[in-house]
Amino acid sequence: MIDKSDIKGLIFDYGGTLDTGGCHWGKRIWHGYEHAGVPVSEEMFRQAYVYAERELAKNPIIQSDYTFYMTLKTKVAIQMEYLAREGCNIRAEQWLNPVVDALYEKTRQETKRSVDTIKWLSKRYPMVLVSNFYGNIHTVLSEMGFDGYFSQVIESAVVGVRKPNPEIFILGVKALGMDADNTLVVGDSYDKDIVPAHQAGCHTVWIQGEPWTEQPIEGNGVADAVITELEELTTIL
Repeated sequence: MIDKSDIKGLIFDYGGTLDTGGCHWGKRIWHGYEHAGVPVSEEMFRQAYVYAERELAKNPIIQSDYTFYMTLKTKVAIQMEYLAREGCNIRAEQWLNPVVDALYEKTRQETKRSVDTIKWLSKRYPMVLVSNFYGNIHTVLSEMGFDGYFSQVIESAVVGVRKPNPEIFILGVKALGMDADNTLVVGDSYDKDIVPAHQAGCHTVWIQGEPWTEQPIEGNGVADAVITELEELTTIL
């Protein structure tokens, strides 16, 4: 339970929180494959998704000026290249644009609703963003209409600390200039947002959407509140 009188500042995750309404990005992209009719099993897609994420984490493929559209297209292209190498009947020239264009449009629609909520909250609280991202989060924030709402941005590729390390949330608290117990963290990943933010001493709100797996959540029970829509924050706060 959250006593809103305790909350003086907010920390937001980005991917999965402000752009998909709590749906894990792996699931969101898989649904894009399904919608486009890409002839691949979910099991093979999962392998491709994990492969692409590891490649992007190891190599500076995403540049600081990449828009979200460019980032998404790069990710899906790497996935499809992997699937083709593994013997799937996938041709990127046939499937890449249909999948990416549909995903991008859906993301723009959901992000627009998030901007409305963030705008409302920004009039009441100072806010920072804490995200595992590729070094281009400022470009993406500008593209999606979030300019000016976050006083600072803590990006893993820049600070050298990644979730689920609680230290990245401690950096967010320091950026707000207040104590952790006066800070509320909002995120979609229980393991990477809620648990480490709790360990850092923050209050937490979990946006519960479609998960990547159905496995039991480690540390379940530490979230101070659970919501299914970002707009619900306006009733909590």
